[in-house]
This record gives sequence, C-alpha cells and structure tokens, in this order.
Amino acid sequence: MSSRTKEINKITGMIISISAKLILYAVVALLLVEGVTKGYAFGYEVFNPSPMAAAPGVDKVVTIDSDSAAAVSAQLRKLGLIPNETVFIIQDKFYDYQIHPGTYTLNTSMNSKEILQALNENPDDEDEKS
Repeated sequence: MSSRTKEINKITGMIISISAKLILYAVVALLLVEGVTKGYAFGYEVFNPSPMAAAPGVDKVVTIDSDSAAAVSAQLRKLGLIPNETVFIIQDKFYDYQIHPGTYTLNTSMNSKEILQALNENPDDEDEKS
C-alpha cells in the first residue's frame, strides 16, 4: 500500500469516526428534548389535570367495588372519565386520598383530582346524614 493510500484511509477513518460521534450526539440530544417535553407534560397533568370534556359534560353513574387506585383508574378510563390512568394513580398517592367503594355520579367535565375528591367522600356518610 502506498503512503498516499494509507493517508486517504486515515482521513476517511477520521471522517467516519467524527460523523458517528455527531450522529450519536444528535440522537442523544433528540432523546433528551423528547424526554424533557414528555416529562413536563406528565408533571403538568399531575398538578393541573384537565377534564375529558368541557362543561356541562355528561353525568355517568359509576359503581366502585375496589379501593385500589389501579383498578378504579382502569374502570374510569374505560368509561371516558379520565385521560390517563397513571396520572390518576400518582394523584391518589400524592394527595393521600382514600377511595371508598360505592356508587357515585361523576361528570366528564370533572378533572381527575375532582373525581378523586368525590371518591374520597364515603357514600355511607351521606346516607347517614339524610
């Protein structure tokens, strides 16, 4: 191999190495931006939840059989009352609510925090007040 060929191979190797590093840095930067954006949106939804529909919404009668936030969130998601099960579960833990089994009338214009507040009120207590 001539010295000119060795020099061309060396330069080509350096160009490929630099290109690979630049591509890697670009991918990492894109993943960071995407992760930060998704993380911010998730955190915003936890502390400032949005309802599924604008007021007046639609009333839905829901019978809660479990005090598990995971089971209740799946049920509410299927009924179209909450947009994100994970946000609901985190809010349940963060705000330290206790879900009471019973029958509730919930509205699609309620956000997940308002739904948790409604589920935190024991329906048996309301029957005793009447």
